Amino acid sequence: MKQLKRLITAAIVCMFGVGTVQAQEAGIRFGNAMGNKNSVAIDGVFALGEFSRIHADVSFGSGVAVEALWDFLYRPVSDSPINWYVGVGPSLYLASPFALGASGEIGLEYRFKDIPLAIGLDYRPTFVLIETTDFVNSFGFNVRYVFGK
Repeated sequence: MKQLKRLITAAIVCMFGVGTVQAQEAGIRFGNAMGNKNSVAIDGVFALGEFSRIHADVSFGSGVAVEALWDFLYRPVSDSPINWYVGVGPSLYLASPFALGASGEIGLEYRFKDIPLAIGLDYRPTFVLIETTDFVNSFGFNVRYVFGK
């Protein structure tokens, strides 16, 4: 119940933030993040241009993890709705033990043509630098609403 209250509070805060910052995509990411096992994250994408973006997550599980990754988008087929991307950025885990690290990301994303929805799979290796030194692998599944479609 405590985790559900945190998730609802964070969702309200993030939706308020989405309205003021104008995210291009907002949704949910299912998967591990930093030390959070089987966590759910609020997922947002903020475009920086045609081929780069910030991909940010706030996840909830045994603690709270925050990741902000700078992604570079690649489109293998010019008219295909499938994109693949790579990125890198900081990761923070707020729990016991505290963790700070650098994450990489590689993923595939499919954008539906007729509905404003994007789904994707990603792999995020993280090199944890502070509190302990460790290497963490995580996989995730994203479902995001695309604004302005």
